[in-house]
Amino acid sequence: MLNSIKNLFTKSELLKGNYGIEREGLRVDNDGKLSLTIHPKLFGDKVYNPYITTDFSESQIELIIPPFSNIEGAYKFTNILYDIVAMEIGDEYLWPQSMPCIVSKDKEIPVAQYGEYEEGNKAREYREKLLIKYGGTKQLISGIHYNFSFDEEVINKLYNNSDKELEYKDFKDNIYLKVTRNYLRYRWLIIYLLGGTAIVHESYIDECKNSLEEIATNSFSNEGALSYRNGECGYKNKIDLFPNYNSVKDYVVSLKVFVDDKLIESHKELYSSIRLKATDNNDFLNSLLRDGIKYLEYRSIDINPFEKGGISLDDLYFLQIFNLFLLLNEESKYDKWQKDGLENQNAIARFGQNEIMLKKDGELISKEKWALEILEIISNINKELKLGKEHIINIMINKVRDHKLTYAYKISKKVEDEGYVNAHLNLAKQYKSEAYKNRFKLEGYEDLELSTQILMKEAIKRGINVKIIDRGENFISLEKNGKVEYIKQATKTSKDNYVTVLIMENKSVTKKLLYDNKIKVPEGLEFNSMDEALNSTKNFINKSIVIKPKSTNFGTGISIFKDGTNEENIIKALKIAFKYDNTVLIEEFISGKEYRFLVIDDNVCGILHRVPANISGNGINNITQLVEIKNQDPLRGYHYRTPLEKIILDENAELFLKQQNKDFNYIPKKGEIVYLRENSNISTGGDSIDYTDDIINKFKQIAVDSAKAINAKICGVDMMIEDYADENSKYAIIELNFNPAIHIHSYPYKGKERNIAVEVLKLLGFV
Repeated sequence: MLNSIKNLFTKSELLKGNYGIEREGLRVDNDGKLSLTIHPKLFGDKVYNPYITTDFSESQIELIIPPFSNIEGAYKFTNILYDIVAMEIGDEYLWPQSMPCIVSKDKEIPVAQYGEYEEGNKAREYREKLLIKYGGTKQLISGIHYNFSFDEEVINKLYNNSDKELEYKDFKDNIYLKVTRNYLRYRWLIIYLLGGTAIVHESYIDECKNSLEEIATNSFSNEGALSYRNGECGYKNKIDLFPNYNSVKDYVVSLKVFVDDKLIESHKELYSSIRLKATDNNDFLNSLLRDGIKYLEYRSIDINPFEKGGISLDDLYFLQIFNLFLLLNEESKYDKWQKDGLENQNAIARFGQNEIMLKKDGELISKEKWALEILEIISNINKELKLGKEHIINIMINKVRDHKLTYAYKISKKVEDEGYVNAHLNLAKQYKSEAYKNRFKLEGYEDLELSTQILMKEAIKRGINVKIIDRGENFISLEKNGKVEYIKQATKTSKDNYVTVLIMENKSVTKKLLYDNKIKVPEGLEFNSMDEALNSTKNFINKSIVIKPKSTNFGTGISIFKDGTNEENIIKALKIAFKYDNTVLIEEFISGKEYRFLVIDDNVCGILHRVPANISGNGINNITQLVEIKNQDPLRGYHYRTPLEKIILDENAELFLKQQNKDFNYIPKKGEIVYLRENSNISTGGDSIDYTDDIINKFKQIAVDSAKAINAKICGVDMMIEDYADENSKYAIIELNFNPAIHIHSYPYKGKERNIAVEVLKLLGFV
C-alpha cells in the first residue's frame, strides 16, 4: 500500500487533514487548591460556546480547538484559548497537569451546571451519577483529546483507485476502523512518548496512593511510573470493555449490549483510548450507521506540563506521521490484540520508564526493541513519502533510548525539587505571565491588523464563531445563534451607511455638516490644484496653519505649523499634501492638545491624548540612532499589527525638524525631548495616553453630537482642547474618522486599557 500512496499523493496532500484538539484543565487558587467558583460568566452559556466550556466540574474548563487543515493552525489556537482563559480567571490559574491539584472531599467538587432546562438538567444529572459511580477526584483527571480525519480528497482518491467493491461510506469507514484497531495496538508508544503523569498528590484516591511511595512533600509515585492517567489508577470503566471494531454496525451493536447489560449508562461512558465520532454526535449511534465515521478522537494523550497549550508542535507533527503508519501498517491475525493492547497500556503507564517487556502478538518483546522497530517503519514511511519529518522522528528515537528525555521523568524531577504543588503552580504562573505579555496578540493571526485581532479574540472569548473571509482585507464574519455580521478592519460594519462613510472621508463636507450643527471647526480654504494654492501662499506666511489632503486618514500627508512658517515651507507642505489627494486644505491651527474620542453607538468608549512621535536625548546618540533604539520596543511594529507604530524619519519629519533648526544628525542633550512631527497620529509613531476618566462630560457630549451629526455609529472624533478640565475652554473638531483603530484605546502607551472590542460586539447585537 505504501507504493500506491507514494504514487498517488504529494507530501502536502498527505499532511493535510482536519486537526482539532480538546484540552481540559482545572482552575486552581494561589495555593494549588481546586477552585470552587462557578465557570466565568464572561464565557457565556457553556452549552453554546464552541471554544470554551466545562467538562465534569464547574472548575474543569474545556478548551475546544476547531478543526484546522494544518497542524500549525491547531497548535497556535491552543495557545490563543489558553491566553484568553488565563487572562479572564482573575487571580486563579490553569493547572498544567492531567492529574488533579489539591482536591478536598467529593461533595465539595462543584459539578458543572447547564441551566434549568431539559438538556441542561440531563447533563448535570449524568455528571452527578458519574460522581457517585467513579468518584469526583477521578472525574477531575484532565487530558488532551486529539481529533483527526484525513483530508476528504485523500480518501476520495484512494477510493477511486480501489476496486470499488464497497460503497464509498463503507470504504471510508474501513479506513478509520483500521486506524482505530492499530491505534489500540500501538497506543502504548504514544503514552510513552507523550506521557507526563508520573506523580499524584496525596489528596488523590487512596487505593492508588497506598501502593506508591512519597518522593517529595505530598507527592507520590512508584519507580518507573510514566502515566497514572492512562493506568489502573486513572480514569477507566469499572470493568474492561472491548467493543467490536470489525465494522460500524458491529461497533454500534457492541455498545448497545454494554448499555443493555448495565455496564455503562450510555455510549458516552465508554472510556476507550480512541473513539469513533459521528456527523451528529447528539444522535451518535444512528448517525454512525447512517452517515459513517466522520473523524477519530485519540484520548490517551496527557497534558504536557511544559507546554502552555498542553501539547507541543513536535508531538503534533509526530502524530501526523503516526496516523499514516496506522493506515499503512498491516494488521496481524492475532485474536487477543485488544486484551494485549490494554495490558501493554497499563504496563507502560505504571512502569514505562523502566526496561519492561510488552506483548506483541502474544509474544514478549522489550519495550525499547519494539518501539525502535515501529519508529524504523515510521522513518521509512517518512523517507518514501518525502514528508520531511526526520528531525521529529529522531526526537522520538532518542526519547525511547533515554527515558530521562520523557515528560514524565522531567516533571518528576521538577516535583522532587519543588514539591507537587509548587512545581505545577510555578509553571502555571509562568504561562499566565506569558499570556499577559501576549494579551494584544492573536497567535497565528499576527498578519492581521491588531484591531481585527482584538475583535476576533473578544468574539472567541464569548463563544461567537469567527471566520476569516478575506485575510488580506481584514474581512471577517461573526456568527452566533443564526445571527451573522460581516466586519472589515474591526470597525467597518453594517451599522454605518455608505453616505456616512463618504462624509467622513471628505474633510470639507465633514466641516460643513459640523458647522451646521453648531459644532466648532477650524476655518480654512480648499484648493483643487497646486497652481491655485500657490496663488494664496503669501496669505498664510507666519500664520499658525495646518496643511492636509482632503480625503486621507491616519495623518498621511499632513504638515502643521503652529508657530507659522515661511513661504518656502508652505510650498513644500503643499507638494507633500498634493501627493495624496487632488484637493488640499489649509486651515487655521487650533491651539491646545489633541484628543481622539472613540464614539460607539452614541457613547464615548475611550479618549486618548496622542503625543507626537518623539525621542529623549542621552547626549550621545543622534536623532536617527535614538529612533532606532525607541523602535526596538516590542510594542512597536508596522501596519497596525502592534499597539504602537515604529517611528519613520520621512520628509514630514525632516520638514518639522527644520523648523527647529535641527536635522536627523542632531544629538539631543540628556533628557531633551525632541518632537519629530506636529501631528500626533499613532500611525506615524506617536505615543498614546488614556484620558477617558479625566476629560469632563461637556467634551464627551460634543464628540457624541459630532458623530450624530453625520449619523455615524462608530466614529473617531479628533478634538483640540486648550483645557480639558474647563467647561469654558476653547475647542474645535479637526477631523472625524470612519475607520478608527480600536487597538490604541485597548492598549495605550500609558493609562488604563479599555475593552473596546466588547463595545463593537454590543453594537452588533452579540452581547
